[in-house]
Amino acid sequence: MANRESDITITNDESGDEHDSFGEDNNSPFGTSEIPALYENESIVCSASDVNLHCLYSGRVNGVLHVTKYRLYFEVTKDYDMKTVDIPLGNITKVDKIGSSNKQKQDVSGLEIICKDMRNFKFALKHESKKKVFDAIQTYAFPISNGKSFFAFDNGTEYRLNGWDVYDAAKEMQRLGLPTDCWRLTELNKDYRLCDTYPAVLAVPHQISDEEVQKCATCRSKSRFPVLSWLHPSNNASITRCSQPNVGVGGVRRNKDDEKYISAILEANLQCHKLFIMDARPKINAVANQAKGGGYEDIEKYQNTELVFLDIANIHVMRDSLRKLKDMVYPSVDDAHFLSNLESTKWLEYIKAIIAGAVRIADTVDRCRTSCIVHCSDGWDRTPQLTALAMILLDPYYRTLVGFEVLIEKEWCSFGHKFGQRNGLGDKNHSDDQRSPIFLQFIDAVWQVTRQFPCAFEFNEHFLMTILDHVNSCLFGTFLFNSEQDRVKGNVKDKTQSLWSHVNSKMEDYLNPLYAKLLHQHVLLPVASVRQLRLWKSLYMRWNPRMQPQESMENINKILFARVQQLRSMCENLQSELDARAKIEVSPGASESRNSQTWPSGSGHVSPV
Repeated sequence: MANRESDITITNDESGDEHDSFGEDNNSPFGTSEIPALYENESIVCSASDVNLHCLYSGRVNGVLHVTKYRLYFEVTKDYDMKTVDIPLGNITKVDKIGSSNKQKQDVSGLEIICKDMRNFKFALKHESKKKVFDAIQTYAFPISNGKSFFAFDNGTEYRLNGWDVYDAAKEMQRLGLPTDCWRLTELNKDYRLCDTYPAVLAVPHQISDEEVQKCATCRSKSRFPVLSWLHPSNNASITRCSQPNVGVGGVRRNKDDEKYISAILEANLQCHKLFIMDARPKINAVANQAKGGGYEDIEKYQNTELVFLDIANIHVMRDSLRKLKDMVYPSVDDAHFLSNLESTKWLEYIKAIIAGAVRIADTVDRCRTSCIVHCSDGWDRTPQLTALAMILLDPYYRTLVGFEVLIEKEWCSFGHKFGQRNGLGDKNHSDDQRSPIFLQFIDAVWQVTRQFPCAFEFNEHFLMTILDHVNSCLFGTFLFNSEQDRVKGNVKDKTQSLWSHVNSKMEDYLNPLYAKLLHQHVLLPVASVRQLRLWKSLYMRWNPRMQPQESMENINKILFARVQQLRSMCENLQSELDARAKIEVSPGASESRNSQTWPSGSGHVSPV
């Protein structure tokens, strides 16, 4: 498949941010090895001395606990293996007070910090310090619950590259070849009144008028009518996304406007007279939604369509699976029952289901030349898991670093994945049943695919982990709030920095030295089997010092990059010598001098790195 490149180019800029954000530039089990440099406008709110951290790996560690507007960090005062614990406040799920159990009634009590990245901490500190530390954490870790703004709005760090320029909806649609005879762009939702969780710029079938689009919106849950996500460059098969149809209680309501709209999507692909509707849910869940007026399409009414249920569980099942995974990997790992414990979490089963669904969509669109409509219930959780991963498999542009940033901005941020709600950003209600690791599962699935195709992706594992760390950090505006409309109202682009500003200013840290662009312009079809999947230990078990590799992946990547550069230089030199030799052989008198030509010596030597 031809690679439709974007006109956006990013160059390395060594003058970017000098701060090393938590969790992304070190392999320490607890945080950084040195006291963190504070960001612009990040000030210390309170400190407590003579605090003890109860550590499973190092025992009791004494130090000073600091709370800033952005982070909590514990500065070790004596000679221990670790020096600093560094926790972005946005990474905290909840903080609990622990009463003193000391029968001598010593003036000591504690705090327990529960984090979103698998870690828990217990600090013992004096009573007079506990209240001020607790209040400071509560205030700045949960700004939404306290009427405050995220630290991203205070972060004054400057970057030469503006990450907000990475994604432009109209330019991305132009890269996909729009407008065409069958698809057009519309700004019908420019004020977000038609659908408050959709972006302002949308692509719809050319034969459907704006008035008909408005009618169709009423036929779908949350007004999320089918819109184009991706268009095949040669066979015109498309991937469109939406929410479930409003078929009424018992599924008896007929939506002729919706039927006409779906028919237009089918007719936009002239190479096939069939359309697949990929429902991400188990069928039993889709049937249950009929009791609330939702449900699924009646294929007898939607002509030339086939309905497929992809059996991906709901947000509550996924949340419970992650809880079991955390219990398994932190604070210690039971080696004797590792595999059985992993199986009981069903985490890899759920990742497999996402990959299998994406593979089916990609294969249907590419090999079968058949368009697919993808939806779940509301179209902002399982739907982007499937559409985004399928687009990675289909389009090599999304396997580049900038292309992956564009994909996240488009399929996740602009189309209304509820990052704020699903990740509990700024909200102290830790028991909220709307929290779920949907985006984490997507990134895990991408990582699994990179394992099967290690040379097909321009970015490395460190890039994926950095994204996950900053989903919760609230240092950047990229993942704040629940929709494009919310971010526009919050003036996020003008008042915060994009995560991509940070990443693209030191891009060399996130590149894959094994990337072979010219060899991987084809569609990827990974094996969707649990036998092929692995637990992402460097993510889920990174805080266990006994699981740390002897050499970090970052260092290995640097060595590989140096080797690759040497080999490329060798190839260029050899090619130059061959070109020069060819010129000599075709020049007058070459036959007389041919015997005197010798191959350059030592040209195959590679210096050790």
